[in-house]
Amino acid sequence: MARKKSPTLTEVEQQVMEVLWDAGSGTVAEVTEALTRYKKVAFNTVQTVLRILEEKRYVRHRAEGRAFRYTAIVDRDTASTSAVNYLVRRFFDGAPGKLAMNLIENERLSPEELAQLNALIEKAKL
Repeated sequence: MARKKSPTLTEVEQQVMEVLWDAGSGTVAEVTEALTRYKKVAFNTVQTVLRILEEKRYVRHRAEGRAFRYTAIVDRDTASTSAVNYLVRRFFDGAPGKLAMNLIENERLSPEELAQLNALIEKAKL
């Protein structure tokens, strides 16, 4: 059975998006080169991932000679918000408070992070 397509970014898709967000745009060869600095990745794999990202409407391309130049059309913040919303719906019954409580109970937060959370809670009460 074929795997269901993820509505949010998979790990590999996010790595490709990180390259595009940092560089502004890139060809398959440029993205492959950037990713290969961290681990070996095949040109064809990057090409396939970029096609999938285009189908998901995260990127678009334009012809540049014989190559395509890809540009992100979804920014980091939008992608991050979408991923968190998906996580909340999938694991926390659509209740963002449950996610927040899970993080506070299960993660070691710095005093600075706790102060920021307290400030956000106070602001939300207004």
